[in-house]
Amino acid sequence: MKRLALLSTVTATVLILVLPFVGGGGPGIAEQAAADSGRVIPELASAAPAAKVQPTAKVALAASGYEMRIAESAVAVQVGAESSASSQDFEHLAQKAVPKPFPVTPAGRASGTLQRMAAYAARGQSCPGNIATRTSGAPSKVSALGVGGTTSGDLALFAATYNQIRVANCLQPVRYFRYDSCTEQRLFWMAESPSLDPNDAWGHMGSTRSDGVPSVGCDGNLAGGSGNTGATVATKWWNSPAHRASLYRPGSSVGSNVCIAFAMTHGGVPNEPYSFTRAAARWTYC
Repeated sequence: MKRLALLSTVTATVLILVLPFVGGGGPGIAEQAAADSGRVIPELASAAPAAKVQPTAKVALAASGYEMRIAESAVAVQVGAESSASSQDFEHLAQKAVPKPFPVTPAGRASGTLQRMAAYAARGQSCPGNIATRTSGAPSKVSALGVGGTTSGDLALFAATYNQIRVANCLQPVRYFRYDSCTEQRLFWMAESPSLDPNDAWGHMGSTRSDGVPSVGCDGNLAGGSGNTGATVATKWWNSPAHRASLYRPGSSVGSNVCIAFAMTHGGVPNEPYSFTRAAARWTYC
């Protein structure tokens, strides 16, 4: 009987010490290994180098001297997942395609665009990029005879196109654009000519209209016609050698005080529609 009682006591002691580690007493070793092997691999990011993991790991049960080994297959799953994460190049998946540059037009070649590109490349540099422009806005005046004046939209569209052309041709962009009331007076004078010929008053300082009224306002580079906008006149001036030299000045540096002054009118007397525009622009300083 004493031997049986002693055996029962030893058996109970072993069960108390070992049972929590066999199951039912919280997460076991196998569950921890499964959690490690199933960790989430980060997306679109470079994975850190995988840590070295021993093929086997021991967990000592100090109370009983009992040992359990993590299954080598579970460790292999974890190592494989980390190795896969570190070998994939996730960074390149997030890169966007580089836009193709604008083709160099005949006007660009004539202005020296290819030479400017080569000069920047020789210095290991790229052509200047675009910048945020600052425009003054425009008041949308109406002349005494009902001709529409420069709008803020006219000025903004011209400024955007002007700088797009400069950047496409390896020229520094200009930051400041302002409404030009003086050249707008000249455009109103042209648009209010009583002649049915739209070219009647298409002239510079000192010219007169068909009704004998002399010119007013300021000179500028002129462009216009039916359906023209700030964008189309900017392009016309670039394509014209004389106007390109005056308004874009490919050989000049762009200082911080350079301004492009601009004005545009819409319509004219006696019967020109609003879509018939006249525009003027000049290189000046703020």
